[in-house]
Amino acid sequence: MNTSATESRNAATPAAPSTDVAASTLFAFAAGFVDTAAFIALFGLFTAHVTGNFVLIGAGLAGGRSGLLGKLLAFPVFLLAVAATRVFELRCARRQRDAVVPILVAEMIFLGTFLGVGVYASPIFDADAPLTILTGMLGVVAMAIQNAASRTTFAGHGPTTVMTGNVTQIVIDLADLAFGGAAAPARARLRKMAPAVAGFLVGAIGGAFGMVHLGFFCLLLPLAALAAVLGLLRRK
Repeated sequence: MNTSATESRNAATPAAPSTDVAASTLFAFAAGFVDTAAFIALFGLFTAHVTGNFVLIGAGLAGGRSGLLGKLLAFPVFLLAVAATRVFELRCARRQRDAVVPILVAEMIFLGTFLGVGVYASPIFDADAPLTILTGMLGVVAMAIQNAASRTTFAGHGPTTVMTGNVTQIVIDLADLAFGGAAAPARARLRKMAPAVAGFLVGAIGGAFGMVHLGFFCLLLPLAALAAVLGLLRRK
């Protein structure tokens, strides 16, 4: 009787395989790194956290700050990239093709172009210069692809680009474990979400120090992280 109940709970909330945990952590590391590096280099532009740009647009309008054009353009560019990613996924589904590799490669291409144009444009002093805005939009497209895929093709890994929901759920699950809530589902979610939060935090710190000391060349590190994800998922 007890064995049957245990097996039922395990079937309902399976533990995340080590490959999935590693991929989630690397995805989140890349997002945290790119978002922070872009924020520092491009006058407060968020590439992964699009709602953050809304706050900065409001602050800029109230205070007359520069860099508003890039933040305003980030929203439609983000939407178009998300839509294009989804259309591609649907086409792959109709043709019974796996979208994992093409989506990851597309993100890496845009991230690599973001790196290359950023290096070419450096040093960047004018937030509203066309090359500055182009650099930022390339980063936005790369992170929009990951944002879209994290809800579709990579939904099993959970959110890897914005951590507010993950942190909220982690606190709820810890409260459940401490005060008698449903323990098995809470532990399963913690195993899934905690590595992503840790990866994003490490990435954010790395992006800050990397951009300060290495400039746009530091983006080689999140590119390497995505290449590692590609290798993990192909082996799986």
